[in-house]
Amino acid sequence: MPRLDENAQQYLRDVERGARRHTIRAWDSFSSFALRDNVLEVAVGLIIAASFTACANSLVTDIILPIISLLPFLSRNLPEKFAILKHGPNYNGTITNGYNTKDQALSDGAIVFAYGNFLDKIIRFILIALSLWAIASIYSKTTDDNIVKKQVKCKYCRKYISEKAKRCISCTSWQDGREDRGN
Repeated sequence: MPRLDENAQQYLRDVERGARRHTIRAWDSFSSFALRDNVLEVAVGLIIAASFTACANSLVTDIILPIISLLPFLSRNLPEKFAILKHGPNYNGTITNGYNTKDQALSDGAIVFAYGNFLDKIIRFILIALSLWAIASIYSKTTDDNIVKKQVKCKYCRKYISEKAKRCISCTSWQDGREDRGN
């Protein structure tokens, strides 16, 4: 195998040192970004939020909506409630809605008003929002950390600010009435 001259060997050693230095610098940069406290807290929060959403969706789908569907005027699962705006070629006039299911109507080319699916999403949203509010309220009562902060409107610019604010962050007016007394 041919032997490299001294200049080529020195050049390759310099390239290797530079590559190692860049790799170490890149790893340090990545690790300080990915492993700092804020990123880890956000990652844990997102994982908990995803599992909480799955639990809330299961609660709505498996427990609440079946109970709601027992109401006499619904007579089927809420996500399956729909109205036909324009029927397709295989419309069956002997059935109340013309189709047995929403998917059957859609596959026939009918224009479907799927109000049950929309109501299902609204109920899910309200349930998740109420449960998050309940968790935040319980946390606030058991600890001194207040997550749910009361807000008031600034009397000058009408923007919402913290009730403990001394100055408005939008218009910078004093909330204790210093502007009024100065006149």
